[in-house]
Parts: sequence; C-alpha cells; structure tokens
Amino acid sequence: MKLIKIGVASLIAASALYAGTYNVDASHSNVGFKVKHLMISNVRGNFDNFKGSFVYDEKSGKIESVDGTVVVDSINTDNVKRDGHLKSADFFDEKKYPNITFKVNKIENNKAYGKFTIKGVTKDVVFDIEKTGAVTDPWGNKRVGLEIEGEINRKDYGLNWNKALEAGGVVVGEEVKINVELEGILAK
Repeated sequence: MKLIKIGVASLIAASALYAGTYNVDASHSNVGFKVKHLMISNVRGNFDNFKGSFVYDEKSGKIESVDGTVVVDSINTDNVKRDGHLKSADFFDEKKYPNITFKVNKIENNKAYGKFTIKGVTKDVVFDIEKTGAVTDPWGNKRVGLEIEGEINRKDYGLNWNKALEAGGVVVGEEVKINVELEGILAK
C-alpha cells in the first residue's frame, strides 16, 4: 500500500513539472461577442481591455484551468452611441459593475465548465474549448493558443432592456454568442 501511495505522489509531482501558468497576451488575443439585431442580422463587438491566465500541461497537451476578467468600459461595437447605451444601467451598468469575470474549474472532453459573472450575477456555464497551438516564439517564450466559444442568455444576467417591433420580434436578441481567442505566454 505504501508503494502505491509513493507512486501516486510521484505521478502528481511529475505532472506538476509539466504544467505551467500562461498569462494572456492581450495584444494577440480577442474577447468578442455577437447578438441578433432586429431579428435579421448580427451586431458584433469586443472588449478591448481584459486580462487572464490559464494553466497548460505540456506533457498531456491539455488546458487545466482558465481565469479571466473583462473591463466593461472597454466595450467596442464600432458605434459610440451604442457602446454608451451598453455601458448604461439598461445593460451592463458599468459604473456599478465594472468587470465581467469567467473562471473555469473543470475541462473535460473539450468542454470548459465554469462560473461566468455579469452585473453581480454568477451562473454555471459550459463552453467549448480548444487548444489551437503551442510554440516557442523567436525570443524563446513558450506560447499556447486556445479558443473558447459558447452562448449565454443575456436576461439570465439582468441585461433585460429591449423594444418590441411593430412587425413582431424585438430590437435585441436574447442569446449572445461568445468567442474568445487567447494567446498565452508562459510565466517565468
């Protein structure tokens, strides 16, 4: 029994040697979304200010956890008036809730299970996750890319503003598709 415990402890210690924390390189990453407008087209946007990290196990080639924070004030839909409305109490209420957070606590079969928080409301989510590559850059830094995609219902987070259309439907769809592309650099 003692040999089994020693063996298990050795495996855990050995896997820790290959796992590393990667800090998100925001200049080579994107936090984006899209939502239906007038029920006929999509409005796309992103957040220009965000930070995060993830743990990648080089030996197994698997992402083990992800942690990120987005600054609401950095929302960018290429329309200043719309961005201002999205920052207001009708939507994100950025003065009261300046950040959106995402914390993945389990990854299994290319699914990321975690907590997503908007406007002080935290919900369990399951998003698709894919490691998109691992390289050593020309300056000797280890880099890993990953993509996270999923969908949330904005009303689950208190983003309730809308207007009905005369012909039926609404101005803003409820389902928001999220696409996050990250490039991380191994922390030294």
